[in-house]
Amino acid sequence: MRQQDERPKVLIVDDAATNLQILRQVLHEDYRLLFALDGEKALKLAQEEAPNLILLDVMMPGLTGLETCQRLKANPTTKAIPVIFVTALSEVSDESAGFEVGAVDYITKPISPPVVRARVKTHLSLVGADELQKTRLQIIQCLGRAAEYRDNETGLHVIRMSHYSRLLALAAGFSESQADLLFHAAPMHDIGKIGTPDHVLLKPGKLDQDEWALMQKHVLMGAEILGEHDSPLLQMARIIALYHHEKFDGSGYPHRIAGDAIPIEARIVAIADVFDALTSVRPYKKEWEVQQAVDLLLSEKGKHFDPELVDLFIAQLPAVVEIKEKYAEETAA
Repeated sequence: MRQQDERPKVLIVDDAATNLQILRQVLHEDYRLLFALDGEKALKLAQEEAPNLILLDVMMPGLTGLETCQRLKANPTTKAIPVIFVTALSEVSDESAGFEVGAVDYITKPISPPVVRARVKTHLSLVGADELQKTRLQIIQCLGRAAEYRDNETGLHVIRMSHYSRLLALAAGFSESQADLLFHAAPMHDIGKIGTPDHVLLKPGKLDQDEWALMQKHVLMGAEILGEHDSPLLQMARIIALYHHEKFDGSGYPHRIAGDAIPIEARIVAIADVFDALTSVRPYKKEWEVQQAVDLLLSEKGKHFDPELVDLFIAQLPAVVEIKEKYAEETAA
């Protein structure tokens, strides 16, 4: 059986066949190469072959390299492919124009083979790292939804509350990157439910004392499942899983800590989690109206919830409702 060629695929675009030949000699041992003599052919190959990276000449007759790059970035199918311009243009203004249309790097002619190899290898490594991060985030979201499926048929709860959490984090002064980290960590808040018995998790009525004790263990099980890691994402997920049932007045569980001693990520998720639970159908309750849930948050300011965060959450209510409607549960006809 013929072994499949797993080498990264690189598309080289230049109107001069000599330049294509030079780049072929530099890169053919390490990469699968595709060639195009003009922008239109490049767009077609990029769409059909999905190369991992494109080396693109700027000065070409017809569709220029800049115009080709603009069209690549405007197409959802090809916009994520990194583009490196290879050109004789070397002015700062030329480079700026290339970066403005979405290029990730610039190589000047005449090319240096070691420079070309290094730049191509670097940007392909970055693509690989991005893909690995996306895969990790998808796995985390799937695990979070798997836990939620045990008492929520669609698992959309974790999607909504994650968006609510990000919204509130930004309102609380988080940077975009920190808010995104919280968004991706929040789905794991109830991963410990995997270890909660069905007769407790799915009970339609009020839990008795022994059942409530079993339910409370899910935060400790969640922290144990997530474990201790160097990953900032998993560290935040563990903090949220462990502390999101603590209450601002110290009456929560498992540690009965209060106020600012509760990590802010957990205080944020507590509001997002409860709001969505209240406004969703559960085995033990009907869906509440949004205003009913808001009234509950207000009544629990300083008791269950951080009062400043409650005010910030309510201030974002139009965006909250928009998220709620966008990711609404499908109801049977």
